[in-house]
Amino acid sequence: MIYSSLTERLKNQHKTIASIIIKLNNRQLNQRVIKGKWTIHENIAHLAKYQPVFLDRMRRILTNDAPEFAAYKAEDDDEFEIYCAFTTYELLKKISSDREVIFHLITHLPPDKLDRIGTHPKYGKLNVLEWTEFFLLHEAHHLFTIFQLAHGVS
Repeated sequence: MIYSSLTERLKNQHKTIASIIIKLNNRQLNQRVIKGKWTIHENIAHLAKYQPVFLDRMRRILTNDAPEFAAYKAEDDDEFEIYCAFTTYELLKKISSDREVIFHLITHLPPDKLDRIGTHPKYGKLNVLEWTEFFLLHEAHHLFTIFQLAHGVS
């Protein structure tokens, strides 16, 4: 069964990005505060790029028996560079539209589909709800990073 905190975060957590960066200009969004670490914009590009990856994984879990996935690394994804070339505004729009698709998929699954399994190389066998929790916690980690960068914390 889908619990309310998961549903609420899935529906709204991504909206935090705009609240955090609302007063920042392009220079601040693209400033590399820590050498070798992503900028705010790159963190947002990563979140935008990871949503289709997550959606693809959910669809594979729902249509295949216990698929196994490699760890996702943006640096190994050729499309990550393409996402970095979008404006921050375009990325936020993409995140919102993709999130609607993810939200609809997860919240409209029959209860028996929530138990379907996919295997993560580090966390092992996860059902659909655990994958969704993982997705949201991963996003929250980047939201916190964006918050720190926006407030000059390194």
